[in-house]
Amino acid sequence: MEDTQKSQLFESLPIPKAVLTLGIPTVISSLVSIIYSMADTYFVGLLNAPIQTSAVTLAAPVMLAFNAVNNLFGVGSSSMMSRALGCKDYDTVRKSSAIGFYCALVSGLLFSLAVTVFRVPLLTLLGADAVTADATGQYMFWTATCGAAPAILNVVMAYMVRSEGASLHASIGAMSGCLLNIALDPIFIMPWGLNMGAAGAGCATFLSNCVACLYFLVLLAVKRGKTYMSLNPALLPHSGRIVAGICAVGVPAAIQNLLNVTGMTVLNNFTASAGPDAVAAMGIVQKINMIPMQVTFGLSQGIMPLISYNYASGNVTRMKDTLIFYIKIAGTFLIALTAIYYVGAGSIVSLFMDNGAVVGYGARFLRGMCLAQPLLALDFLAVGVFQSCGLGKYSLVFALLRKIVLEIPALFILNHFFPLDGLAYAQLVAEFVLATAAVIILSRLFRRMYTEGTPLRPWAGKK
Repeated sequence: MEDTQKSQLFESLPIPKAVLTLGIPTVISSLVSIIYSMADTYFVGLLNAPIQTSAVTLAAPVMLAFNAVNNLFGVGSSSMMSRALGCKDYDTVRKSSAIGFYCALVSGLLFSLAVTVFRVPLLTLLGADAVTADATGQYMFWTATCGAAPAILNVVMAYMVRSEGASLHASIGAMSGCLLNIALDPIFIMPWGLNMGAAGAGCATFLSNCVACLYFLVLLAVKRGKTYMSLNPALLPHSGRIVAGICAVGVPAAIQNLLNVTGMTVLNNFTASAGPDAVAAMGIVQKINMIPMQVTFGLSQGIMPLISYNYASGNVTRMKDTLIFYIKIAGTFLIALTAIYYVGAGSIVSLFMDNGAVVGYGARFLRGMCLAQPLLALDFLAVGVFQSCGLGKYSLVFALLRKIVLEIPALFILNHFFPLDGLAYAQLVAEFVLATAAVIILSRLFRRMYTEGTPLRPWAGKK
């Protein structure tokens, strides 16, 4: 019965209903994740201590680096699993999930070890100085030294659960941790609670990620025999071709996130030259911009199993109809939110900190950075299609274009000619070029699939 429902969802359910069935839980999960991420900034901001808010901002690249591992084993294994489901290759599904889980666990533990050993040079690299280093280090202790493994595992397991079409369960698991984080934040951060400041935000994040991991482990135990996902370590040997298939998608996705970390570190270092007020403002604006970014990203990730399944089964028309529906709803949302951000920039930033200097910086940053948001729909769509179809080399090209070729050079150039203010427009430059490239590459890709067909095996990158 459950297999029949999965087949109907991927093969015959009307496109709008299939997209919304897979996408809405993921978008809701992304929204809750944004709220919990903003809760750190909001409650720390209530302390009216820019140093504490700066600590959360400066440590953000480390948190973002988790996504490199998430994408390597989460995106890589889930793409492999969905394409294997489309080919009815259930042995590959089981092996892919086991490889993804245990590799994520080991990577999380190694990440914690590296952050602990290289703590001092890492703080310097992140832009922390004598004023902000202590608070930043305390925040990193909870989120990275203690929390890397659970933070990575709960995201990777959510990807794998979603790959079978169980988007609701994946979102419930993610939201359980997020909601707990929101509840714990004021208790750990505020003076009337444990009064831990930024360190309290990190501790709340660590505990919430542990709860999310527990949810997924219980879910898999309950669904044993009703899911193709497996955590059996006996499946790990003799899976070389599957590892290669996972890495073909996961490695470019991981590199993309590492480049995002590099870009954020460059941005924070430029901003840090203007002092803690500017850093706090940039951190607030980055959190605010997470709303359109994560909603669009959540929707694109939600439809990935649908794209992967129909790519592997050769249903190109259903793939194309799915993408057109995505563009309509994501594009409308992003354009509307950009207008709201631009008009109400100062008022929105002031919700997070009642500090005139911070609000002034933040309003200028937000008006520039929000202009790139409507272009994200095409960018995320293109990368999602590449990952879904096992075309990792295309997503790697996009990652290199975005950061190395476009955004990071734009940060240096714009900051030179328009100190500080120019930083807010670097992403717009990158996204404009990427959106143009996305239209061209996707058009050519679909023309080729209509004439040549799609690969029959999930580990094949092209025909």
